Amino acid sequence: MSPTSASPEVATAIVRRLREAGHEAYWVGGCVRDLLRGVAPGDYDIATSARPAEVGALFPRTIPVGISFGVMLVVEDGCPYEVATYRRDELYEDGRRPSRIRFADARQDVERRDFTINGLLMDPLSGAVIDYVEGKRDIESRVIRTIGAPDARFSEDYLRMLRAVRFAATLNFDIDPATETAISRHANKIGRISAERIRDELTGLLTRGGARRGLEILAATGLLRELLPEVETLRDVLQPVRFHPEGDVWEHTLRMLELLPLGIAGETEGRLAWAVLLHDIGKTGTRSEDELGVHFYGHVRRSREMAEAILRRLRFGNADLEVILALVEGHMQFMHVSDMRPNRLKRFLRMPHFDIHLELHRLDCLGSHGLMDNHDYCLAKLAEMDGEQLHPPRLLNGRDLIAMGFAPGPRMGEILRAVEDAQLDGEIKTADEARSFVRRWSICH
Repeated sequence: MSPTSASPEVATAIVRRLREAGHEAYWVGGCVRDLLRGVAPGDYDIATSARPAEVGALFPRTIPVGISFGVMLVVEDGCPYEVATYRRDELYEDGRRPSRIRFADARQDVERRDFTINGLLMDPLSGAVIDYVEGKRDIESRVIRTIGAPDARFSEDYLRMLRAVRFAATLNFDIDPATETAISRHANKIGRISAERIRDELTGLLTRGGARRGLEILAATGLLRELLPEVETLRDVLQPVRFHPEGDVWEHTLRMLELLPLGIAGETEGRLAWAVLLHDIGKTGTRSEDELGVHFYGHVRRSREMAEAILRRLRFGNADLEVILALVEGHMQFMHVSDMRPNRLKRFLRMPHFDIHLELHRLDCLGSHGLMDNHDYCLAKLAEMDGEQLHPPRLLNGRDLIAMGFAPGPRMGEILRAVEDAQLDGEIKTADEARSFVRRWSICH
C-alpha cells in the first residue's frame, strides 16, 4: 500500500458497515498512534469481532491473506484495508509466529500485540480512544514499551526486538529500560528470524528517518553484532585526518546516515541508504600505515565483495543488489572527474542511476571533509550538456562496418566503442568523418 493511498473516509465506512451488521469494529495500531501524534496515517487497520467469513459476506471484494489468523483485506477503490478478527495468540513454538490462535474479545486482542503505542483502539465515528495498556501515556512520554513482560513478548516473535529499535529511531522515542534490557538479553536469538523479515525491518530503520540513532541503538543492544558484525568492526578504524577530520569509519558512516534525505513520501531511497551503510565496509581489513600516513589500498574492491556477501545473506533481489553494489564500487570515482577526458566524463554522467551516485558522493563529502568541488563540477557539467550531448545519435552501426569490409565479431564492438569515444570527445561529427576515423583507427589497432 502506498503511503497516500488509504482514505480515512473509506476506513470509517468499513467500520460503519461492520457495526451496522451487529459487529464491533475499531481502527487499531499504527494509524491510531499516528493520529494521536498529529501525523496523517499511511494506512488504516481495523480490528473487529466479525469472523473472516462474516467480513467476506459484507464486502464485495475481499482477499483472505491470513485467514488462519483471522486476517482479511477489504479492497475499496483499488486500495486494500486490513480487517482482522479479535484474536488471542497461543503456542509460539519457533520464536516467529503462533502455531494456534483463538478468537477473542477486544481487550485480549490488544494484549497480544507488541508495544503499548500500537495497542490503542479508536472509534472513528466518535473519535473516542480505548486504551487498555496505557499506550496514550507512552506516546505522550515518547517511550517504546512492550505490552506485558518484555521477555514474553520477544520470545513470541524475536523480530519485535528489531521493531522496537526501528520505532525508537523513526519516531525519536526512547526504549523503556526494562524493554531495552530484554532486547540485549535476547539479541543472540534474532538469527532465528528469516533473512527476508530482518532485511525489511533494517530497510525501514534506514529509510524512515533516524537512521543514525537506529544504528547506535542496534550497537548498544547487541543486535548489530548479531545482524551486521561487519559494520560493528568499523568502530576505531582510524582514517587520515586530512580527509576525515570526523574520526573513524564508524563515525563517518553514522554522520552520513544522519544526513540521509527523506523523499516526497517521507522515506529515503532504500538503495542509497544501504550504499551509505556499506560503502566503506572493506576499510577494516585494508587499513595500513607507513611513514606517509594511513592508507586503505583496495578498500573499494573489498567493500564490494563484503557488501555482496551481506546483501545475499539478507536475500536482496538481484535488481536492488546490482544497484547497491554499483554505488559501492563507484563511490571513489568522483575524485577524478575534473581530470576525465570528455568521452569518459560523459559516460560517467550518463551511467544508470547517476542521481543516486551523486547523492552518495554528496553525503560522503558532507560526512567527512566537507569539500564539494567534485560534486559541484558534476552539477555544472550536467547543466551545460543537453541529452544529445550525453547520448548523441550513432554515426555508424554494425551494418555500416560490414559494408566497409569488417567481419562480424568482438572487434566490431571495439570499433563502435572507439567511434563513440571520438564522437563524445568532439573529434568527429558526421558519418563520413566516422568512416575516416575507423580506417585510421583500424590501421593502428
